[in-house]
Amino acid sequence: MRHNHSAGRLPEPPSPIADDGDETHFCRTCAFSGACIAEGYGKPELVALHCLVEHVGPFHAGEHIFRTGDPFRSIFAVRAGTVKTSMVDPAGREQVLGFYLPGEVIGLNAIYPDQFPCDAVALDTAYFCRFSFPAMSALATRMPAVQQRLFRLISKELGMATLLAGDHNADVRMAAFLTDLAARYEERGFSGTRFHLSMSRGDIANYLRLAAETVSRVLSRFRQQGLIELEGREMVLRDPERLREIGKNLLPQ
Repeated sequence: MRHNHSAGRLPEPPSPIADDGDETHFCRTCAFSGACIAEGYGKPELVALHCLVEHVGPFHAGEHIFRTGDPFRSIFAVRAGTVKTSMVDPAGREQVLGFYLPGEVIGLNAIYPDQFPCDAVALDTAYFCRFSFPAMSALATRMPAVQQRLFRLISKELGMATLLAGDHNADVRMAAFLTDLAARYEERGFSGTRFHLSMSRGDIANYLRLAAETVSRVLSRFRQQGLIELEGREMVLRDPERLREIGKNLLPQ
């Protein structure tokens, strides 16, 4: 539920909910629309792809889309809402692996060993397009744009995990995280400077391999420096260029 803010408080950003489209146009946040449009494919040419899609949801905050060990049969493209993926180590500690926005795909890390290696949990009300992966793989061999898009999605996920494993301080990690999040929202047609943080401070800290107290201190310092404005979970990037400069060692060049 979204609430009205009183005078002087930050207005809420637009809710990132996908369009359902029509017979000839793609959903605004379709995970494959960019690649297909670039190749001149429209919905009439992609009947086979759309036959593979099942709309599922809603999943409410805290509900699982899939669990560790579930057999891998499908990938899920987020239509609306936000998702986190995580796994539990042998000591019972949760490790957050990533956050996914509308238009992004979860489940690609299950291709091998043919089962999901992590949990996927909705952070707010979420809807998905569920694609049969065996059928999509067969289709991709006939549609180079779809195949290339799958490879790029897999490569991007592997690349971000590698970067986070590096030796970077808290300011660099947080600046890169906010810059990357903003760019991903903007890529899908939403505001790249004003957005809602669906994830908790604890989840952000876990993902960035930082203490929760460190995340709070960094956010407070960024706010004092005029880089961001933050009220609750409503984030405004006041100086995105400076944030990008701070986090450049963790961002694509």
